[in-house]
Amino acid sequence: MIPENRIENNNIINKNKKRSRAFIAFSIIESILIFSIVLLYYLTLPMTSSKILFIPKGSTNNIINYLNKSGYEMNILDEVVIKATGFIQSGWIDIGETNLTKMDFIIRLVNSKAAMKNITLVPGETYYVFLKKLAKEFELNEEKLYKVYSEFAYKLDGNILADTYSLPIGMNEDYIILYLLSQTDKKYEEFSTKIFGSYDKKKWYNYITLASIIQKEAATINEMPIVASVIHNRLKKNMALQMDGTLNYGKYSNTVITADRIRNDESSYNTYKYKGLPKDPICAVSLDSIKAGIFPVKSDYLYFVRDNKTGLHKFSNSYETHQANINSNVGVEKTYTKVKEEETQIDTQAEDIMKTDITKQKASSIKDLFNSIN
Repeated sequence: MIPENRIENNNIINKNKKRSRAFIAFSIIESILIFSIVLLYYLTLPMTSSKILFIPKGSTNNIINYLNKSGYEMNILDEVVIKATGFIQSGWIDIGETNLTKMDFIIRLVNSKAAMKNITLVPGETYYVFLKKLAKEFELNEEKLYKVYSEFAYKLDGNILADTYSLPIGMNEDYIILYLLSQTDKKYEEFSTKIFGSYDKKKWYNYITLASIIQKEAATINEMPIVASVIHNRLKKNMALQMDGTLNYGKYSNTVITADRIRNDESSYNTYKYKGLPKDPICAVSLDSIKAGIFPVKSDYLYFVRDNKTGLHKFSNSYETHQANINSNVGVEKTYTKVKEEETQIDTQAEDIMKTDITKQKASSIKDLFNSIN
């Protein structure tokens, strides 16, 4: 038989255990409530953010540290909430608002999509005009864009392929120029490798220079291989190119070429004064003009002039015929219908070149062309 005093002691111990458990449970609940109140209060604190925000690659902890250094005052509480909510994608993201609560900010960090905007570099446009457009549309420092471009561009022009680019809003001048240059270099390398089996940057940019003249001079895509043949033929004969389009470089991109410009321009772009190709491309080029430069039609053309009736060019192999073509424009109003009156075999050849997959096209003149322009 258990003594009464021992039973009483056990009862006291059990009561103390129950009280202890109740106290622990209460403490836990109290702690949770206090943490919840603190967290709720913290998450409702107001804060400011830029609408467009850059998020680096890495763990949530690395992102928190980056944001902290950028003035966002993030801490372990933010990290806990972010991990419980989802994950943050890297890159430039669109927060959407500048004044919001901590919780709103975290939700937008996790759910916001990349902030992107399209910009088109038109074939035949110069870097000078494009960088002005880029500065205006993306609210960037124009002077800094030119500075970064000058530092990293391989040539004065032709370093950015004529195309439409989807760019993150908020990307700074350094990032945006380096991105455009690297994307173009990848395209050039891919294109060159498909055709030649390798990428020789120096030789490739000779073709970019050639393509830039074609881009400025050809009235249509189908004219490109014919214009290319004229350039090719004149180079082989050591004739000056004498093409107005070469003087539409840089800030002169869209200006009318006058006799005064031809007399006074001392740059290598003046193909009336200097033989051969200019030392730099004139403008941004399309893949079409590059293809035409590499695969010109086989012709003996040396001259061309725009026809006022059609806006297309009349090509000829003698100066006398060329002069007659010029005279035929006298008194004829410019209509530029872009409709060819009579299609020749060379026109058909040019059309076939431009619609043919370049990776399957063979051009017997590639070696000769390289020898002409190097």
